[in-house]
Amino acid sequence: MAHSNNRILSIDIMRGLTLFLMLFVNDLYNPGAPEWIVHTKAQDDGMGLADWVFPGFLFMVGLSIPFAFKARESRNETKLEIFTHILIRTISLLIIGIFIVNIYSLNPELVGLNKNLWAILVYICIFLIWNEYPSHSISRFPFQYLKYLGVLGLVGLAFIYRSGTPGDPSWMKTSWWGILGLIGWGYFVSACTYLFLKNKVFAVALAWLFFILINILSQSSMLDFLNPIKPVFGVIIDGNVPSIVLSGLLIGVILINNRENRKHFLFACITIGLACIIAGFVLRNWFIISKIIGTPSWAMICNGISMILFGILFFILDVKNWSFWSKPFLPAGQNSLTTYLAPDIIYYSIWYAGSSFLFYKQAENTLLSVTGSLVWALAMIGFAALLARMKIRLKL
Repeated sequence: MAHSNNRILSIDIMRGLTLFLMLFVNDLYNPGAPEWIVHTKAQDDGMGLADWVFPGFLFMVGLSIPFAFKARESRNETKLEIFTHILIRTISLLIIGIFIVNIYSLNPELVGLNKNLWAILVYICIFLIWNEYPSHSISRFPFQYLKYLGVLGLVGLAFIYRSGTPGDPSWMKTSWWGILGLIGWGYFVSACTYLFLKNKVFAVALAWLFFILINILSQSSMLDFLNPIKPVFGVIIDGNVPSIVLSGLLIGVILINNRENRKHFLFACITIGLACIIAGFVLRNWFIISKIIGTPSWAMICNGISMILFGILFFILDVKNWSFWSKPFLPAGQNSLTTYLAPDIIYYSIWYAGSSFLFYKQAENTLLSVTGSLVWALAMIGFAALLARMKIRLKL
């Protein structure tokens, strides 16, 4: 949505907050951080702050869909044009996710290129391809060459990629789709759901419940007959990620239907959130709370937390207009992909240079480890804001 007085500030701020927390927990050096902050191990029944952050962002992906589509419809885009946009955005996220996932298994000896340098070049190509360039006619022609350069760069980097050993080399794999790939699949399911169901609350709620059921059946091994297609469609078949994004879509639809009745929206948002948390603890009787495994109990508790938190932020920012404290998070919320990816360029540059700049990441001192990561996260949302001022802003 174009920024205007009608923009719902809590959407941008909660997205910015989740990105800030994502940068924070991803930067933490686990031995130096308290257990309640970091990820809980796969087989442990429980969750820390880090286990909510990603589903919190997925929730916001779903919540934003009705407003993004409303903006496209205001430009008289047809269903076919919107569906084409959904496909392009999904494929873009999957491609970026695949490249990022394969960085870790690259064999520098087989490629003839330092792993960190290969990663830096990948990110540069990503920014060249998906940057939002000026649209006026004078500048459009030369900027297209930058996009072509980025495409050729990614193709070349994929061509030279090798992992494994000299005796058993292999190419890029989709062992999993990466964070952005998971977002892509969740977005695809939810965007298509909204494209065909629009603002029908009951119908969207049924779609959400359907994927909760899919998640339950998948975790119960009742969908194992679909294993042959899981390498490609596993995220959808598992149901976990789509159910989380759809929970956000449901709240977005309720919000768009109650823009003038804020009390009704807040009541619905908080009530459904509490119901989700209760449902999560009920499901805990059969499924442990585990982000790594992707259990329905974990998903429902996270959904409940996200709904209640968004309701609180909506009340503070859009009802009471107490927004003075939120300005640092606004650029991150409005430039989410840039905020998420840009720090990786700095990471890989530091590692390529062999610098000890991130000294706090080797410290088992809790205060130093946590403070260092907080400062890093704040610096990175500032970095993303600076890039936006320089007209460097990723847009899929």
